[in-house]
Amino acid sequence: MPVVAVINRKGGSGKSTLATHLAGYCANAGVAVMLGDIDRQHSTQTWLRQRKTQPLGQRREIVGWSIDPKTFVRPPAGIKHVVLDTPGGLRGFDLARVVMYADAILMPVCNSIFDRESAAECLAELRTLPRVATARCKVAAVGMRLDARTKSAEVLQAWAASLNLPFIAVLRESQAYVRCIEKGLSLFDLTATQVQTDLAQWKPILNWLSPIMQPAQQVGDDVRRSAPLIARGSDASPAHVRESGRREPESTAPFRQPALRPLEPARRAGASSPMSRLLNALPIPRFLQRTP
Repeated sequence: MPVVAVINRKGGSGKSTLATHLAGYCANAGVAVMLGDIDRQHSTQTWLRQRKTQPLGQRREIVGWSIDPKTFVRPPAGIKHVVLDTPGGLRGFDLARVVMYADAILMPVCNSIFDRESAAECLAELRTLPRVATARCKVAAVGMRLDARTKSAEVLQAWAASLNLPFIAVLRESQAYVRCIEKGLSLFDLTATQVQTDLAQWKPILNWLSPIMQPAQQVGDDVRRSAPLIARGSDASPAHVRESGRREPESTAPFRQPALRPLEPARRAGASSPMSRLLNALPIPRFLQRTP
């Protein structure tokens, strides 16, 4: 079960916007997704309540999950992906607990010295954790609410390069995000022509996550509606264009069925390391535990 966590200890960096839209993408791709909310403010739970008032149908439903580390919670049968929205100020044991079961971390960063310094400190702590240090949990930065008329994107790109941190995309400041959040929607729930520019900016994020997420195949109208979303844009080529350069009909270019993730090899009977004993003592649901 792939787990993507959205982490930045700086408040107001766009974590909930990134998490809800990623969950919205999965839902529109036909993937059973659970949106986990670790933040005490439960911003994503508010978004999910608004979403239930929209006529989207069960096929694009997103399962909510308010995570209490003291409570053992098992996801419903059929859940394929988990997206975690985390609180600001996440550090120490709480940060390590999230990373222990994350496969990828997206770090939203706005362009201010406060945001950059906070993100750099968070990244430094992340890199001390075994799963990040050994690349079993990948980390990338996303520029949030950037004005194309300024050099914000270049500043953030240079900052990320100085930290050897993948800087995979820039999301502009757009009223489309504000309207979507108010109604419990995501860009992927709208007609592509309405938000074409914003959808094009999501393509690098989805490409980077593709080896982890691997969206499931859809059928019917949702395939024709959702498949072009991550590919269309002013400078983006459709995802279903073959190497020959010929365009296939959209209805014949569905998402690929995700391969099942192989189970991790079991530890030898009787073997016990300090880290394994720590894992056993942590209040982490067993289905989410990973080898550190």
